[in-house]
Amino acid sequence: MLEVELHQDAPIPLAARLVCAPCELLALVGPSGSGKTTILRTIAGLYRPKAGRVAVDGTVWFDAARGVHLPTHRRRVGLVFQSYALFPHMSALDNIVAAMGHRPRGERAERARELLRLVHLDGLEQRRPAELSGGQQQRVAVARALAREPAVLLLDEPFSAVDRATRQRLYLEIAELRRVLSMPVVLVTHDLEEAMMLADRLTVLHRGETLQTGPPQEVTTKPASPQVARLVDVGNLFEGTIAGTDRERGLALLDWRGRLLEVGGPPPAPAGTRLPWLVPDGFVILHRRDRPSRGERENPIPGRIEQMLVLGQTARLSLRPDHAPELPIRFSVPLHVARRNGIEPGVAATVSLLAQGIHLMAPTGS
Repeated sequence: MLEVELHQDAPIPLAARLVCAPCELLALVGPSGSGKTTILRTIAGLYRPKAGRVAVDGTVWFDAARGVHLPTHRRRVGLVFQSYALFPHMSALDNIVAAMGHRPRGERAERARELLRLVHLDGLEQRRPAELSGGQQQRVAVARALAREPAVLLLDEPFSAVDRATRQRLYLEIAELRRVLSMPVVLVTHDLEEAMMLADRLTVLHRGETLQTGPPQEVTTKPASPQVARLVDVGNLFEGTIAGTDRERGLALLDWRGRLLEVGGPPPAPAGTRLPWLVPDGFVILHRRDRPSRGERENPIPGRIEQMLVLGQTARLSLRPDHAPELPIRFSVPLHVARRNGIEPGVAATVSLLAQGIHLMAPTGS
């Protein structure tokens, strides 16, 4: 178990707290300057903040109040850098052996070969970094990090230096590799899609502060605040007023610019309270144009298609509601669905905002 709590006002603001269990991959996400890499460097012992604590499996690596700060070489940590940082004059095998100072010399080469097999590089033991592709170099870097038999594995933007096709293959390999890893894994990434694909939980950071931690699906469909929603790129963020409760059906009623919406679950505030709300893309359903609305239960919103962007077999659409044309609703549908329904800019269309997908947040300022 990795436990981290860090605090300082300057030079890099920190108000971060995170916990990562064995066998868990925790992704740190946030904009540039949010403190992600600083937290990783603090865990590794490469940065010493003014206050806080880092402990792994009950062993304290850093405690500012007690004056504890173990140097990097005494921390059982494996670190994979964005640039891989391999020794260019050494073979793949020797790069891994170089990280095994803790093992008897006679065991190092065989263990290095085992690790190369683990990352699917058997047969390439004698190649130097310049003779390997970017993806192969990344695998050597992972194998070298594992060669230290770490208590924690830290990945700092490990996929950013390879092309998209290689990155997709590496995602699958990392997911496969995780099944045999028993330590906590912390991933720093700017790519939310990458974090969603690989992580068990996300920690959203902004200016060194932990804003929310939870499973990817929870964070991206039920962000704790409008700020988190923007940082994880959840669209369709609006404001409305609690209009009451349908107690018989267990629904909250929300007034959005004069249009009453039903929301799954009880309201988080009394009637008359103004608060932010959102509905993620996946809960916006396009009505077939050859069928009438199935009723107010579905929160139908009529409007007009403003934009249509085709990306492969997906159509990304923007609909301006008739009752609030200045507040477009953005959503996606399969391209064949858009074409079958004659969807194009300028046509009238109706969408449903599914009640269970509407997320009400705490009133701003609370």
